[in-house]
Amino acid sequence: MTFLAPPQPVRAESDRIKVWYRFVPREGWLPHDTEGLWATRLSGDTARVENAPFLQDGVAQGEIVRFTTDADGLHWAKERVEASDNCTIRVLPVPAGPLGRSAQAVYERLSLFGLEGEAFSEEFPLVAFTVPAEADLAQIKALLVCGQEKGWWHFEASCVTDAWRNA
Repeated sequence: MTFLAPPQPVRAESDRIKVWYRFVPREGWLPHDTEGLWATRLSGDTARVENAPFLQDGVAQGEIVRFTTDADGLHWAKERVEASDNCTIRVLPVPAGPLGRSAQAVYERLSLFGLEGEAFSEEFPLVAFTVPAEADLAQIKALLVCGQEKGWWHFEASCVTDAWRNA
């Protein structure tokens, strides 16, 4: 048997949890006040976030967070323990624009930078992207601004680093 990469240990299903966030819903935005993010449990009260949030600001994939577990077994985020240096960018195509309501078209334009993204739904094609610290931040920002100016999409940077701000 030949391995191209070292085999990864199989993660026990009990290590994968949802960490929940509470927030005040934004006016004119989705009417949710909680969001659950997949995470890998690292200890009894810490976990590494495994996906980009659609609604919660100030958190990015890869961050380690501390949580508490309530009586119903839900894990609620308390604080960030360690930053990942990743950024979270959300992009919503303009329905009347050249990309239409296509989350796939948004993804294709940003995939040139190796970004991972996930669409909220077909009805609401918001794409949440994780921008790794080593990505070409200046070029990504330039494309986001250009796309917004051309009417392709609206975007927001919901969790950024100093490197993003200075790019």
